[in-house]
Formats: sequence, C-alpha cells, structure tokens
Amino acid sequence: MLAAERAIPLGLAAAAHLAGLFHDFGKYDPAFDRVLCGEKIRVDHSTAGAALLYGRAPARLRPCAEVIGYAILGHHAGLPDRRNADSSMERRLDAFRDPIAPHISAAASPDLGPVAAELMSLMRPGSAAFDLSIAARMLFSCLVDADFRDTESFYAALDGRRPDRDWPAFADLLSKWRGAFDAHMAGFDQNGPINRLRGEILDHVLQGAAMTPGIFTLTVPTGGGKTLASLGFALDHAARHGHRRIIYAIPYTSIIDQTATIFRKILGDGVLEHHSAIDDEKTDLSGKDKLRLAMEDWAAPLVVTTNVQLFESLFAARPSRCRKLHNIAGSVIVLDEAQCLPRKLLMPALRMIDTLCTHYGCSVVLCTATQPAFDSRQLKQGLPLEGRELAPDPEDLAHRLRRARIVQGGEMDDAMLIQALRAAPQGFVIVNSRAHALELFAAARATGLDGLVHLTTRQYPMHRRAILDDIRARLTSGAPCRLIATSLIEAGVDLSFPKGWRAEAGLDSCVQAAGRVNRNGEWSVEDSILTIFAAPGRSMPAEVQSLAETMQRVAGQHEDLLAPAAIRDWFEHVYWKAGPARLGQPMVDQVMATGSGTDFPFRSMSEAFRMIETAMVPVIIPGDAVAEAAIDKLGIENIPSGKLARALQVYTVQVPAKARALLIHAGHASFHHPALRGDQFCVLDNIALYHSDSGLWWEHAEYLGVEQSIL
Repeated sequence: MLAAERAIPLGLAAAAHLAGLFHDFGKYDPAFDRVLCGEKIRVDHSTAGAALLYGRAPARLRPCAEVIGYAILGHHAGLPDRRNADSSMERRLDAFRDPIAPHISAAASPDLGPVAAELMSLMRPGSAAFDLSIAARMLFSCLVDADFRDTESFYAALDGRRPDRDWPAFADLLSKWRGAFDAHMAGFDQNGPINRLRGEILDHVLQGAAMTPGIFTLTVPTGGGKTLASLGFALDHAARHGHRRIIYAIPYTSIIDQTATIFRKILGDGVLEHHSAIDDEKTDLSGKDKLRLAMEDWAAPLVVTTNVQLFESLFAARPSRCRKLHNIAGSVIVLDEAQCLPRKLLMPALRMIDTLCTHYGCSVVLCTATQPAFDSRQLKQGLPLEGRELAPDPEDLAHRLRRARIVQGGEMDDAMLIQALRAAPQGFVIVNSRAHALELFAAARATGLDGLVHLTTRQYPMHRRAILDDIRARLTSGAPCRLIATSLIEAGVDLSFPKGWRAEAGLDSCVQAAGRVNRNGEWSVEDSILTIFAAPGRSMPAEVQSLAETMQRVAGQHEDLLAPAAIRDWFEHVYWKAGPARLGQPMVDQVMATGSGTDFPFRSMSEAFRMIETAMVPVIIPGDAVAEAAIDKLGIENIPSGKLARALQVYTVQVPAKARALLIHAGHASFHHPALRGDQFCVLDNIALYHSDSGLWWEHAEYLGVEQSIL
C-alpha cells in the first residue's frame, strides 16, 4: 500500500495500512455506481470507513480508531474537529446511515492491535495528547499523498506521460554536495581577522555534526557566517545520521530567493524554493519538472522555504498543505532567525519542534544572532537545549565580532532624521511601517537630499534586488547613500553602513539593525553607531509597542545592549511578561485525549495558527520585458499556471486585500484571463501607480474616492 510505504519511517505503517484500506470504503454504497456511470450526484464516501472502524473498535481501542478516522474523514475535505462544528467527526458519525450491504461490511476485519502498539510508542507522559495529535497529522499526510499519487498514476497511464518525481539517493547526493561545499569554502580569502574567525566558527560547527540528533542552537553574531556554517552542519549531520533531506526555513520572503540562489550556486541541482508569493495551492502542477512537482510533497533533497509555509503546513487541515508532512519527518531543519517565531504561537511551535525531534527523526537548528529564551531552564515548557550549542563560546564571539555600538537618541521627528542623514553621507533609517517610510522618503526628497534611496516591500523582489546592488555599489565607491527602509533589511541582507538610525522596537530587531552598521569592519567600533529613536506622533502596533517598552526597560539595566546578557534578559522579560496564555499555550491545552477517546480541534487550530494576521494579496507588476512576456503567456492555455506563477512571483507586491479591491474597482488592476487562470493572477494595468523610487502607491488619489462605494 502506498500509504503504508510512506508511514514506515514514521513508525505508523499499520495505522496507514488500515487508513488506506478503508478510506474509500464508502464507494461500496450502491449510489456510487451511479456516479461511475456519469450521474451528477454527490455521494459521501469518506464517512463509511471511519464509522466502521469506530463501530468495531472495543472501548480501549477507540482512540486508535479515532486517529485513523480523522484521516479517513478528511482525505478530501480536510482534517475535521472532533466536536462542535457542522463538519466535525462527532456530527458526521452521528448522522451517518450505513448504505453498504451488511455482507460487505461483515467481511471487513480491521485489526487495531498493531495500531495501538504503534501509537503507544509515540506518546510521552505529560505530552501524550499532543503527541497523538501529531501522529494523526502524519498519518493523514501519508494517506492524502498516497491518494494524490495513485490518482496521478491512473491518469498518467491513460495518456502515457509519467511525471518525473525521481531523485538520486540522498546519501549519494550528500557526498557530491559535501565536495561542492568544501570547494566553495576553499575559494574564500582566509586573510584578515574576520575571515579567520569565520573559518574557526565553521570548523567548530562541523565538529558538532557528530552529536546525537535532536535540537541544537547556533548562536553567532551578524557577519560570523551563520548561513554557510549551518548548511555545512546540515550536510555533515544528515550524512552521519541518515536524514532524508534538509529544510531551510527563513522568516522573510524578501531574502528567501537570495538564500536559495546561494545554495544553488554551491550545490547545483536539487534545491527547491517554496513560498507563497503567489498561492501555490491554486497552481496546476501537472506536467512540471520534478522541482515544481516537489512543491506538492517536499520530496526534493533541499527545501528553502519560509517559517509561514513550514509551520502553517504543520498545523494545517487541508489535504494539499498537509501532504508534505511525512516528508518533513527525517529532515535536518534549520530555522534561520529563530527569534522571529511569533510570541502568540510560540508554545505550539516549540511543542511541534520537540515532537518532530523526539518521534520523527528530525534535527532542528535554532540559528540566530540573538538566541531567544527557548531553553527549558529559562522558559517553562521550553526546549531541552543544555549542551546543544554548536558555536564556539557565544559570549566570546559576541565580543570578537563586535563592530558597532547602540545608543539612545530620544525623540526624533522626520525633520530631525533628515537633518541627521544630511550630516552622514552614508547612513540608513529604519522605521516601523511602510507608510512612515514612504512619508519620510518623500519629505527627504523634497529637501534635495543627495543619494537618497527607498527600500520597501512596496517594491517587487526583482526591483529590490537591483536597488540592493546599487546600494552596495554606492557604499563600495564612497558615493552618497542615504537609505530609508522598513525592517526588511534587518535580517540576511548584506549591507554595511557607517551609521544608522532605528525606530524603537524589540531589542532583537535593534540588534539585527546594528548588524547593518560596520558589518564588514571597515570603520572603528567607536564611530559605528546605531541610534535608537522614538518617532513622535507615529503609532505602533500593540505588539511592537510592548516589545519596545520592554527594550527600554532592559536598556536601563545594561550598558551594552549588544551583550548576550542583555539579549537573554530581554527575551526572558518578553516571555515572562507575556505569560503562557499569550504565548499560545491554550492552543496546546485544547488538544486532549483520554483512554476513552480524543478531542483534536484540527480545523479550528489550522484557522488559529496564522503567523501573519493581516490579509495580504499579490499584485503582479509588469516591471520589465521578462515580466511582460510572462504576463502575455497567461492567455496561452497549454502553459501550466505553476510555471507562470514561479516566473512572476519575483514581480509581485503584497498589498492589503482592501487595497487590491480598490485597485480593481477603479480599473487600475485586473485578473488576467480569469476564465483560464481563475483569480490567481492580478496584474497592475496602470503602471503609473508604480514608482521607480518608492514602489506601488495604492493610496493614489485617483481611486481613493471610490472606497465608500465598495467597502
């Protein structure tokens, strides 16, 4: 059975075997024969198998039947809640009236004994309910992926075209990749104290690859080579311990293409870049090359993705998103900028990390310059991190890699910020919103300030890439370069300014901003300053306001805000002040199981586990000839949507849903070829709304006046 094959590495083969056997048991309903004959009637074929298992299970094995039942009930519509919803397991089983001939049902003889043994091995005291719910998710993943692939094989046999999903043996690929990695690292200049220190860090991290699989921390200040060191660790650790793939998760879509490009340059083929700039669940992936097909199930050897894609999939209910879960098992997972995990979802995210490492063969690396207080010695119900640091002496590294100072600047309005930039031929200002950045940029431009640059997610990724190249060229040549930006430059963007100003925020954000000051050690530490300022009259989201207030309290207790002690103190205050209820603990607590049954709110949890709350939607910008050519191809039927989505995702700007509705209503944007492509490809038709220096202005006066008529 395809489902059982997928579940063997998970220790769930018996459960998956039964799920596969009974998932379509409802097709024995005589009415389903009419469906096969072409009648347009709806027949519920997903409830019968779950009902049979539940009805046959003795009381002590009923939780086992329910675990399989969730998967069977959800293999088309998605994982259900146990109760309290129209589509819940409870209501569907209560409403089920068995249409299947008794002699057929009587011939079925499910054995739940082996299933019970499997599930018991995946449950720990104190975490049994959550563990069991993850087993149900993994089982669901095996079932839906097997179902998708079985259907794919059926149609492939009809038209004679078998999709290419075959990858080289991972062990063989690792050997090739390790040689490529060594060759790449040998090409770096080994002279100078920074390069020598990066080499020392890499050597120490690679030695840690022999450690027992599990959870690791990698705490290295900005500029210490974390990205390549973590990749080297993942390659060696996977080779030593038999992991099946590497997953590299990044918090920001703004730098994912940069990281994926670096990995492809080093390793060559086999790197899948997967995020949601355009909704991949709406793309037709049939007939694609195997990298695009791997977006469905993450079967690629190395996946570069976002935290949103990774964690929202792990807590999802929909079959298309859950399909990849069984391939996450057995992976080395690097969480870059681990401090970016949102506070409101922290506890379920940490429980998921712990469960993946304990039961599903994963190793997870929490990679950051500002290690959050996830350690169980600091955070109740945190992670067992003692003795799991991969970097050599993080305290000493923080001292040796110190290249800037953080100072307090008090209140600074836009006029004062412009004056400060005027006195600094090269410098940056980071503010907390796109609106503030746009207004500050417009005000600075009105004063005739030389070398002014605006970087914002209002600009599409390909445009931002060109702007970053221009900024680097200016900085290298000594030309004036005064950058106004949002927080998108704070993590993973390789820029080095002599000075910077950062609007009040959490200390982790301020430390990341300081990493853009004297990043490469061109200036003295004493002269390389990041100034933290309060922006009078500028409101902040409540979350940012709370973090900024905590940062100011910590600033009063530590002279050096870049010291590891100050960062630890800040994170401890942040999590202690929030308390378990505001860290998402209720989401963990609502997952319940007893000896008599389960109560898993899968669908409710998937709706609650949203790492990005604001509904943002894509608008495609026809910014150059490449984009225009891809947009023209939207009208060609035999070009699959997936290929076009991948080509166009670097030309998209994410805007509020209401803003896109305004653009469409006013005739400035439209869905191109909706009959063929649906509502996926919204294109900006009025290119005048996109500005070369500041991106897309959806607040444009030409359509602001229509707001009241459509909202």
